[in-house]
Amino acid sequence: MDKAQTVAPAQAGAAPLDAPQHPQADPGPRRGDAISDEPAVTLDAFLDSQTNATAVRLEAGDDARALLPYLDRIALVEVSFPSFRDGRGYSAARVLREAGYTGELRAQGDVLVDQMPLMKRCGFDSFAPQAEIDPATLEAALTRYENVYQRAADGRVPVWALRHG
Repeated sequence: MDKAQTVAPAQAGAAPLDAPQHPQADPGPRRGDAISDEPAVTLDAFLDSQTNATAVRLEAGDDARALLPYLDRIALVEVSFPSFRDGRGYSAARVLREAGYTGELRAQGDVLVDQMPLMKRCGFDSFAPQAEIDPATLEAALTRYENVYQRAADGRVPVWALRHG
């Protein structure tokens, strides 16, 4: 993609994280391929009968580890956030990325702009928030902190490792 895409509300579809609007403030690697627009099937439907689907939706109580044998054929995992206070989706994202999942990982639902940098660190690379998010506010949130303090799914080097090798 040639230009940055903004995050749109869920009704308009998801938008991937792409090249930053301000190249000098690049927050790290971002998704550069096209987003998936295939309807996602529930985890139960995928495991029971629709194993040919390439998009799966994880609800808050679903165990992401059930997808591990199928990661090579799934293009999109959509993780539901029914409430901004529900953090189970962060764990699902981390489990999938650490298991080697390279497809699109979308946070959908009650996703707030201040959560997106942490979601990105856990492995999310596209978002479908319920409410509109201002692109400038998103860019500011994603580029606010230059360094991180611990290892995560995004592969950024923690500040302590930069200091001490």
